Amino acid sequence: MSAPESSPNTDGIHLQNTQDVEIQHSNISCGDDCVSMQTGCSKIHVQHINCGTGHGISLGGLGKDKSIACVSDVIIENISMQTTMYGVRIKTWQGGIGSIKNVSFSNIQVSDVKVPIIIDHYYCDKNFCKNQTGAVAISGVKFDQIIGTYSAQPIHLACSTAVPCTDVDLIDIQLKPSPGYQGFEQALCWNSYGKSQEPLVHQAWTVA
Repeated sequence: MSAPESSPNTDGIHLQNTQDVEIQHSNISCGDDCVSMQTGCSKIHVQHINCGTGHGISLGGLGKDKSIACVSDVIIENISMQTTMYGVRIKTWQGGIGSIKNVSFSNIQVSDVKVPIIIDHYYCDKNFCKNQTGAVAISGVKFDQIIGTYSAQPIHLACSTAVPCTDVDLIDIQLKPSPGYQGFEQALCWNSYGKSQEPLVHQAWTVA
């Protein structure tokens, strides 16, 4: 399935309030998320997807307008991404309620992807969003074998000060800058806790 890169809100596959779904062996090029999962999704298996262009594969945005969001038991594996804005991403609005848990991203090949790994508790789709203390709880997330090149920032983990991300594991992360780009941002880890296992991205970290 395909749509122009410039076309807004053109998700390839969008899931909501859905259980026991298998998505496999698909080529998706669009102007938004290749695969998007919203609240009420559980036991989802996504594999052997070729994604590009677009915004990658996303859980969220969840928790908008202080709503309840629940996503669990998601496996995303054997994915190839080319020139997407993001790679694998979890995005939530400030002030949300609920949980995202037991999520695995593994064997993700990225080529010239702007930001391959993202957890963003501060998602905002406009110029300004009011700061709020609540957040959708994120736990039990594994990034395993995310390999390839990035064009802006390798890793962006920005978790809520009030509701930290827990059990977030980084295993065998091998990300290098794309040739021909300059002005890369450092990898960010903010209020996210878990374990890491070598090899990891060869890039300085900003940790707080």
